[in-house]
Amino acid sequence: MSIKAIGIDLAKSVFSLYGVDDHGKCVLRKTVKRHQLLNEIAKIPKCLIGMEACSSAQHWAREFIKHGHDARIMPARFVIPYRKSQKNDSNDAEAICEAVTRPNMRFVAIKSAEQQAVLCLHRLRRGLIKDRTARINRLRGLLAEYGFAAPKGRYPGQATMYALLEDAENSLPDLARRLLKECWDSIEALNQEIQSYDRQLSELAKQSAAAKRLMTIPGIGEITATGLVATISDGKQYDNGRQLAAWLGLVPRQYSTGGKPRLGRISKQGDSYLRTLLIHGARAVVSTCKDKEDKLSLWIKSLLARVGFAKTTVALAAKNARIAWALLTKETEFKTEIVTS
Repeated sequence: MSIKAIGIDLAKSVFSLYGVDDHGKCVLRKTVKRHQLLNEIAKIPKCLIGMEACSSAQHWAREFIKHGHDARIMPARFVIPYRKSQKNDSNDAEAICEAVTRPNMRFVAIKSAEQQAVLCLHRLRRGLIKDRTARINRLRGLLAEYGFAAPKGRYPGQATMYALLEDAENSLPDLARRLLKECWDSIEALNQEIQSYDRQLSELAKQSAAAKRLMTIPGIGEITATGLVATISDGKQYDNGRQLAAWLGLVPRQYSTGGKPRLGRISKQGDSYLRTLLIHGARAVVSTCKDKEDKLSLWIKSLLARVGFAKTTVALAAKNARIAWALLTKETEFKTEIVTS
């Protein structure tokens, strides 16, 4: 059986396969259970295998590569135009097979197990931060029911809430005090767990040469550097820095027609986590550039005078993404240029 390409509609238990030969004729259409998939793929001669990006796509891509196949992962929105008729597993597999053979199709980089382990640390840390924020807001709201208002901000808010719970002379009922103290203890436990993850990320940054290079960029620290390296590796899947910035959603959304370009706000496509980290780092740099005279700081100050703080922050985040791509692909470090009058 001569097979040129296969499209696989991934799922939890049941997988649909659709394969075509060199002439585009269907030569394989079947459904297999999860435990049968690798055995089925092992029987097929080396070919191109396409999949939609999902939670298990990276794992299956690595397994297919071990069997000698050329595995490719595509964003689901790029596959949708190739689906015919109604949506079902068989039609999805056929659409994936068609999309993976297109010469201009864009693919998702396949990550190693080690890269995904680092991203696992980032995802868990982000989830804990979200849980901590929710618990702090919950505790803040419950204390407000008794007339106690905590100040804005995590650090002053936590200090005030702790003092209120420890004050035995205030009007909190014993039951409420006990329940709110349990909520506070869970916040403290989350703080310690997040701190533990921060230490692990710090150690990973020290061990990674690529992360060290990225940390020479103003606005990129240990968390952002390790996240970028784990997500894009050496960055060579992008042709230039603007492609990386576009993938992160840091370029203007375009709606142009009839030769009239129309650019709007940033697209916010791609990886929202990395985009958020880059913008937070850029915000810190923009806030502290007032007394600096290097080339980057002068550019920031001139942009501040023209477009304001928010747009300058996003512009610097996009610039940092481009610089990060250059440092990763060329294996160099960022050098601050001092302007002399």
